[in-house]
Amino acid sequence: MSVTYTALLPVRAETVDFLAGLLADERVRRGTRADTRSLCCHEQAIPILRWFYDGTRMSQLARDNAISKSTGYDYLHEGIDVLAAKAPGLHGALLAAKSAGYSHVNIDGTLMETDRCRTPAPTPGVDVWWSGKHNNHGGNVQVITVPDGWPIWTSDVRPGREHDTTAITRPHRNPARPRPRSR
Repeated sequence: MSVTYTALLPVRAETVDFLAGLLADERVRRGTRADTRSLCCHEQAIPILRWFYDGTRMSQLARDNAISKSTGYDYLHEGIDVLAAKAPGLHGALLAAKSAGYSHVNIDGTLMETDRCRTPAPTPGVDVWWSGKHNNHGGNVQVITVPDGWPIWTSDVRPGREHDTTAITRPHRNPARPRPRSR
């Protein structure tokens, strides 16, 4: 036996429309033929926002939209990619903070620990993802925030062995030229 219920997603309609527009533009860019997708752009935007808002499991999102789990993940990653392409670069984020009148920004980094990545460095016996400081493998992610703590930029993942100041000074990709996605 199951119980039917109605849920409310606490986001503005403009947010759904914005994401749906980005998804529509991406479909045009890819040359996706009409009526070849299980969900229209608006219907695809809603599970993406649910995933961001409350971390709804993909199995639930797929079931709610009558799609397979793998299709759900494809739709989710497509949504993440179009949103990431709109994110400001480091230079743009710093200019926006300056024009907003902030006296300073904060830079902080964290190691996202993992046991799934090992890559030998040019130096024998050294692993680029090994962080001696944390005594674990992982990726270094830098975040720039305004004085009240609101994040305005995050870096791409850098190898865990890099120090925070080294990771922040490395070249960062230009959002106008997104990374090619492997399939």
